[in-house]
Amino acid sequence: MLTARRDPLYAAFMLAVGLGLRRGELVGLRWQGVDLDARTLRVHRQRQSVGGDNYEAETKNRRRRTLPLPALCVAPLRWQRLRQQAMRERAGGDWTDSDLVFTTRTGRPIEGRNVLRSFHRLAAAANLPRIRVHDARHGAATLLAVGNVHPRVAMEILGHSKISVTMDVYMHVPDALKREAIAHLDRMLGRRR
Repeated sequence: MLTARRDPLYAAFMLAVGLGLRRGELVGLRWQGVDLDARTLRVHRQRQSVGGDNYEAETKNRRRRTLPLPALCVAPLRWQRLRQQAMRERAGGDWTDSDLVFTTRTGRPIEGRNVLRSFHRLAAAANLPRIRVHDARHGAATLLAVGNVHPRVAMEILGHSKISVTMDVYMHVPDALKREAIAHLDRMLGRRR
């Protein structure tokens, strides 16, 4: 965990885990959409790379959303803002003002594949299995399910266009939840264990 905290993309990884943001949403996130005092995050753009060309577009499914910011993401984003201000000062006239939350040392947009490389490097350093950043999105959805978050609310957080996507693709039901459901049925039917 200490290694991850020192990584320049630590805040991005926390947003992937805490809110299930897509990789393109992470690299397209702008400071104008981050309100650390109100603890909200506006997701309305993404950055993509196709055939070596990078571009900015609306989010997948064109779903704009304003999300409450989990407490575990606030400090990393504050650190990111301070880190970026220091990079701006060091870069001087070479700084490109993009308003992006995650940038290179000169303020230019980072590419999504660099997020993936950093994620893989940190997983290897921690002796963890190699997974995709997108798998953190699946993990966030599973945590929402385990927390008994209504699927409609999970759909809004994850930015899905249809509830069926949330239900079919992301809501992997853990065994503990299945056992809890059956125990609930037993209680409703008057059976004791």
